[in-house]
Amino acid sequence: MMNTRISLNQKATLVSWTFSICLLGACSTTIDLSKEGFKESANPKALIENSYSKLDQNAYSLRSSAAKETQSSNPEGATKFAWNATQSKEWWKAFQSAPLEQLVQLALTHNPNLTAASASLTQAQANAMATYGSLAFPNVNAQVGANRQRVSQATSNIPGGSIFNLYNSSVNVSYSLDLFGANQFAIASAQAQAQFQAYQWRAAELSLTGNVITAAIRQAQLSEQIKETQDILAAQEKQLSIMQNQLKLGAINTSSVLAQASLVSQTKAALPALQKSLEQASHQIAILCGDFPSQMKWMGLAVGDLTLPNELPVSLPSELVRQRPDILASEALLNQSIAALGVAKANLYPQVNLSANAGSLATLGNNLFSTPWSFWTLSTGLTAPIFNAGALDSKVQAARAGYESSFYSYKATVLGAFQNVADSLAAIEFETKSYQQQNTNVKLAKDSLSIAQQQYTLGAINYMVLLDAQRNYAQAKIGLLNTQANRLANTVALYQSMGGAPWAPSDMPAPKTMGKLAQVQ
Repeated sequence: MMNTRISLNQKATLVSWTFSICLLGACSTTIDLSKEGFKESANPKALIENSYSKLDQNAYSLRSSAAKETQSSNPEGATKFAWNATQSKEWWKAFQSAPLEQLVQLALTHNPNLTAASASLTQAQANAMATYGSLAFPNVNAQVGANRQRVSQATSNIPGGSIFNLYNSSVNVSYSLDLFGANQFAIASAQAQAQFQAYQWRAAELSLTGNVITAAIRQAQLSEQIKETQDILAAQEKQLSIMQNQLKLGAINTSSVLAQASLVSQTKAALPALQKSLEQASHQIAILCGDFPSQMKWMGLAVGDLTLPNELPVSLPSELVRQRPDILASEALLNQSIAALGVAKANLYPQVNLSANAGSLATLGNNLFSTPWSFWTLSTGLTAPIFNAGALDSKVQAARAGYESSFYSYKATVLGAFQNVADSLAAIEFETKSYQQQNTNVKLAKDSLSIAQQQYTLGAINYMVLLDAQRNYAQAKIGLLNTQANRLANTVALYQSMGGAPWAPSDMPAPKTMGKLAQVQ
């Protein structure tokens, strides 16, 4: 029997060969982590989208069908819903107000938050292009250098040594083979970030237009409400003056005068709060338009200057998830987390790097590029994880948890969007009923005032009864005014909840920030 012994060097060689064979086997294994990652991550997203596509308009609210039935009789002041209709890109023009259109355009041009969102988008797009350029293609770099050095006599065999110039030039090419999808997922992550910023800009634009229109409506409502309240106060003060004279004559008691004085005091107390709200609405409009409150030149408008659209476009649920910017931004974050999961998985496998370097050396600068290549090298390197105490596996788990967080955030965003639409539809429905009732109240109060005026002219009633009729008419007009303003604001909210017109990042106007920054620099 032959006793075979293996030396330490032979053992080391055997281990080295075994390790190399394992690495080469891993490299030759066909693994498409992109398909694996998307297979794991995209199915829940596809499932939830398929569930949306099966929903009709009743998915927004249980009252949607009732709302359609209410509108079928076409009552006065009712607004019809055009299901699955497309919104206009400049939807605010549906209110048919030139001053409002000018205000919106002013805000879109000068709002600093919108400009900041545009700059963030430009940054994300540039980063995505940089990531694509650095990972999808080989990196090629050129280098030129010059050295002046002195060598000793022992080195050069020249008495006293030698001083000479050495010129060098080289070209280096390097590339990482994307065998397991790491580069692909890194590029996808950067592109998803750019898409997220694009939809963030769109959300900022939609929010800006909605906020500035709502603020303009609020300003008009408060301005007219202050005017009507001042008319009511004037009528109450006249009535108080008459009652004070009647008290002197003994026609009425003191309690009646005190009750009227308390009513006057309450009306006066309500005015400062209305005036404060009016100033705040004006300040908000100025800030939204990128101006200081003291410098904003906006004359305002009246509630009656705005025309309520007779027909409002309402997107179906399957279309809402494709055009509402906050949903699309959340979807982009979901795609980014999918890419992060792919990168984490790819890092579990070996990485292969290729590089090449060629150049020339010359002692005279004129000869540097006239001589053929003096040297060249070709190299390849393979790096594989062996032991990392579970760090890479933990990163995969963290990336998977990040994906789950993004997925449920996406779902919450979609559900929140459904709530916004349902709330807007319900508000429009109930405000329509309120408008009809308030309109009836105004008509009755106006008729009562007309009769009171005729009776007062004939001497059938006293002046206090006429003042009561005037006050009731003014209060009815305030109620109708508030309802009209609420209907306009709810209409704006519906346009916002629908996400505006269908939009893609390519529809975004070119950013205007670079010229301004260049001027500052």
